[in-house]
Amino acid sequence: MFYHVKDLQFNARVSRPDPRFANMLLQQFGGPNGELKAALQYFVQAFGAKQPYPDKYDMLMDIATEEFSHLEIVGATIQMLLSGVNGKLKDAADESEIMKLLDGTAAKESVIHDAMVNPHFLLESAGTPMLTDSRGIPWNASYIQANGDLTVDLRSNMAAESRAKIVYEYLMKFTDDPYVKDTLTFLMTREIAHFQMFDAALNTIAPNFPPGVLQADPRFSNTYFNMSSGAEFKGPWNEGQSTQLGETWQFVEDPIAHVELSNGLDKQEIKGTDRTQGLIDKLNKDLSQERSNEVISATPEGENQWSAYALSGDIEENGRYGKKNRTPQ
Repeated sequence: MFYHVKDLQFNARVSRPDPRFANMLLQQFGGPNGELKAALQYFVQAFGAKQPYPDKYDMLMDIATEEFSHLEIVGATIQMLLSGVNGKLKDAADESEIMKLLDGTAAKESVIHDAMVNPHFLLESAGTPMLTDSRGIPWNASYIQANGDLTVDLRSNMAAESRAKIVYEYLMKFTDDPYVKDTLTFLMTREIAHFQMFDAALNTIAPNFPPGVLQADPRFSNTYFNMSSGAEFKGPWNEGQSTQLGETWQFVEDPIAHVELSNGLDKQEIKGTDRTQGLIDKLNKDLSQERSNEVISATPEGENQWSAYALSGDIEENGRYGKKNRTPQ
């Protein structure tokens, strides 16, 4: 269940109205890297983790709920940055009154420009937050990444936190309001905190590479194809040992010739690794069985109950709240 506390998690404030920046901040309200996307992504991912990984379910629900808190902070900040605009738009007596609210020609031109770039923001919502990005593109459920494999989902979440963090960095360059910057700094910092939480959770799942359960084909897992002409660079991505499997990178200087000689890689040999196809087959079978057992063993046969309520032991005998037919207190 959710219980809303009307105080914000962070003391969001603004120094003055700024419709231009309010429009930009919509990016983190209804944009593809915004707070609603994060909240719903972690919320959806949590369902699959509930029984096999109850500790990760707890973490995902905690962070999802905090992201809803951050959505509230962003929405409140947008509303404060638009202080007076909503009321003036409702004043039919004088259509020019909204322009008097803004200080100076530049501010007036800014509102006109924003209305042309994203007319929905002023024309449909009268300047209140909308579930769109800063260009007026509606929020879309396709933003959500939930693949049903916790190692994949956690990596997606780390990427999501990284993208949200950099958006807040960019937003800070477009406001000089110290209060707004404080709010953005808080939100940016929580992205860093969440990244670490997801990283730590991923490290408790062993093995967690490669994502999913099937292993990589040892013929191709350490091959680097030189697919572009011009200046060439070497680094740990194409020489030495690979970071996760510890294999020696095989640098293919001429991919076209290599593909032709190997009959479309069909005859490519295993090099630079002690992994064999037999080992891969065993790992595939063992890890598939392990992951399957995690889910099956955590799922009770027959009747299933999502929550364990404090008074659940008394329900059958005494009714939902203890004594049968008793009014809830």
